[in-house]
Amino acid sequence: MKLKGTALAGMALLLFAGCRGLTLPAERAARQQLSETAPPYQPGAASYALPTLTTNSPWGDFLAYAMFRHPDVAANYHDWQASVERITIERSRPDPKLTFEAYIMGTITSIMPGLMTDIPGPGKLSARGRVAAAESEGKYFTFKASLLQTAFGVKKAYYQLHFLDEKIRVDQQTLQLLKILEQSARAENETGKGTLQDVLRTQIETDKLSVEIENLTDSRHAIVAQFKAALGMTVSDPEPPIPGDVAEPPFTLTDDQLVTKAFAKNLQLQAMSAEIRRAEASIVVARKERIPDFSAGAQVDVKASPFMWDPQLSMTLPIWRDKIAAEIAEAQANAHSAEARLTAGQIALAVDFAEKSYQLREANRNLAVLDGKLVPRARQSLDVARAAYLSGRLEFLDVMDAQRVLLDLQLARVDGQLQREISLAELSLIIEGALPAPAPMPAGAAPGNAQRSKAKSGGM
Repeated sequence: MKLKGTALAGMALLLFAGCRGLTLPAERAARQQLSETAPPYQPGAASYALPTLTTNSPWGDFLAYAMFRHPDVAANYHDWQASVERITIERSRPDPKLTFEAYIMGTITSIMPGLMTDIPGPGKLSARGRVAAAESEGKYFTFKASLLQTAFGVKKAYYQLHFLDEKIRVDQQTLQLLKILEQSARAENETGKGTLQDVLRTQIETDKLSVEIENLTDSRHAIVAQFKAALGMTVSDPEPPIPGDVAEPPFTLTDDQLVTKAFAKNLQLQAMSAEIRRAEASIVVARKERIPDFSAGAQVDVKASPFMWDPQLSMTLPIWRDKIAAEIAEAQANAHSAEARLTAGQIALAVDFAEKSYQLREANRNLAVLDGKLVPRARQSLDVARAAYLSGRLEFLDVMDAQRVLLDLQLARVDGQLQREISLAELSLIIEGALPAPAPMPAGAAPGNAQRSKAKSGGM
């Protein structure tokens, strides 16, 4: 009986000792990446104090506030966190089972507690773990991309708001000019040099511009709401302060260098590459389905004398070759699909880069000619027209035409500035693959890249 008690105690110790499995290199790398990110990040955690935003706050405070506050970022972070835990689940062995049998023939003649465990075929668990690790790598890139997208959303809403205010300022200056022109038209009409029609023309333009200013001012509320949403603020939060003048730093690299950098760092392409690694690891898993799984265990009869063991061993028979072939073909098709999506993504990236680069060059050319030639000449033309009208050498309609040209050019300049800043922000989003300071993400490559060659070979 002492031997029986020792055996049962050993079984209980094995069951309740809190066993741990063998970690994979990709799993350790993923957990290290997560641990480095979690302490400063932890979206929504009370341990992190959000920056206090004021109109004088540095631009980095607004970006950091959005990254730590925005629910999309938090959702992608927790998706990544869950995928890291999935690696441990996939590479872990099944839980053992406590069994019990009894033979009863009028009385209990035999009581047989036991322990059984399933043993997956060699290499299956590590292969499944590598699939989960590659999937976690993709979630990491998705999370990091959401940080960049959030920063871009803040910038875009800010630029729209900033240049809306600039449009209102230009319109208000033009409105003051129209009032001066109306006074000139009235004075000329009173002296008989002008007509009442000149006064009415200025009043019509003044009324039209006043309504335009009112509409722009009203639209400002919608753009402020966009800026507030980009910061991750809810409806109940107060209106955010608007930062001072912010401009994107210009790029110093050539187009070819920027394209090369974009292909190397673009997070969407890196996520697609991780999907290829996941598909390749899935092929290894499918091929290992040819290997049988095992179950092993033992029971001990606590009533028998002499002492009696009942060892048990079973093995699956992977006889359905068509199923295994289909699993391998499915995994290979998924790999080809992922490779095609990566190629399509690279093509789309090149097109997107070309479009944004053209928009940036176009905006720069337009602003250069507007600032250097058109706006100064239009302002000079208006001054000349006003002087000629007052001296009786020009019709008032010509003055109004000169005023409209100046207004249109000034508004075109504002639109060009908006296009330039948003194009720069979009190119930065495409190219950099890095976070603006202060960045709540550690530098360096994502976990799992080193595992690709092992996944291809099916190694342990």
